[in-house]
Amino acid sequence: MLEEKLSNTFFMKRGSFMELNTNKKTNYRWIVCGFLWVAVAVNYVDRTALSAATPIIMKEFNIDGTEMGIIMAAFFWAYALLQVPMGYIADKFGQRIVYSIAVAWWSIAQMCIAVCSSLFGFVTARLFLGVGEAGSYPCNVGVVSKWFPKHERSRATAIFDSASKFGNAFAMPVVVGLITMFTWHAPFLIFGAIGIVWAILWWFFYNDPRKSKYTNKAEVAYIEQDGSAVIEDVNCKSTMKWYQLLKYRNVQAMCLGFFILNYILYFFITWFPTYLVEERGMQFSQMGMAASVPFIAAVCGSLIAGILADKLLMKGWSVTKTRKTLLVIGILLATSVGFAAFVESNVIVIALLAVANFGCAVTGAMQWCLASDVAPKNMSSQLAGIQNCVANFGGVASPIVAGAILSATNSFQIALYTYGITAVIGALIYGCYLGKIEQIKVPEK
Repeated sequence: MLEEKLSNTFFMKRGSFMELNTNKKTNYRWIVCGFLWVAVAVNYVDRTALSAATPIIMKEFNIDGTEMGIIMAAFFWAYALLQVPMGYIADKFGQRIVYSIAVAWWSIAQMCIAVCSSLFGFVTARLFLGVGEAGSYPCNVGVVSKWFPKHERSRATAIFDSASKFGNAFAMPVVVGLITMFTWHAPFLIFGAIGIVWAILWWFFYNDPRKSKYTNKAEVAYIEQDGSAVIEDVNCKSTMKWYQLLKYRNVQAMCLGFFILNYILYFFITWFPTYLVEERGMQFSQMGMAASVPFIAAVCGSLIAGILADKLLMKGWSVTKTRKTLLVIGILLATSVGFAAFVESNVIVIALLAVANFGCAVTGAMQWCLASDVAPKNMSSQLAGIQNCVANFGGVASPIVAGAILSATNSFQIALYTYGITAVIGALIYGCYLGKIEQIKVPEK
């Protein structure tokens, strides 16, 4: 009903006068969201391809668990450290140019991995992959804050975030299939080329709502109806320095909670295939399909969380109650990863890990909404970068700790225990430390 009323008659300010618009609104914002989905899917296929190929690469180049952990973690060092700069650059110069360059950069780095033959080469290529992919989520959050009113952001965020899980689910069987048919080099070359095509298309088809030739006045008015949409001005200065955001309790809670979430999540992105082959005794060809199940569950979790959150908001739930409820429920579901260590049946193990990844996806969808909910004016991408920077030190720690445990014990059991315990800590952070969720008000000078 609300959407129909808004689409019939709108007043929007253009220049110095008000124009009456009775045109049926376009829905190009959802096509933009589709672009974001594809970018994230390619992003996660690219970073996951190495984990799928890990058992073969370790044998071919005589790399042990500790060294492989370093290769995997190299990506996250660059990815984490460049989140804040990339967020600033995206807000400063706009997501059109920054996202195009970022995707082209990481796609070239992905193709370079295919020609690596040494520890140094793999580490270097993964570092450059992290440099490019650092721009992805800050750009995504910035785009959503410009293209969607508040009551649609949960769905838009959940849609593009679901692509990370789809990318992982897709990567496992497809990458394994490509490796089986050709060599381990093939997926890196193929998906790198796909990323370059995306970068070209984004450059030609994306612009901000008021500048886009694919939107009409009614859609722009709909986007801006509640005053929450960011109106881009690349010459507009940030309302405060990025590091000043860290003094706010909610920003601290967002960062700590996201750190916990990523620590758990990156087990699935790094060591999970090796865990299935080495510890659960699966054949390499079987592993591809089995490994996709938790990621398919995660796709469902992300989409369900987004749809449910928007429905709860439309029914009158506050942003705080909606976000915190789903954040806590999601991270508590993730504790099931710890129970997998006590189970003998591979079927039950996969089921438990599917529940855990479903929960991670629910929490992740809400986590990315927080940046738009909390960020001051013209700082959405920067806040997204800050939280993702801290979060990805969890991504750095996870493969290194798990790899060290594997080398020391020849088992993933203790690693799984730690993932379950950290999930409980995450629930406490989201439930107790995260306060009322509202936009940060910058003190007037």
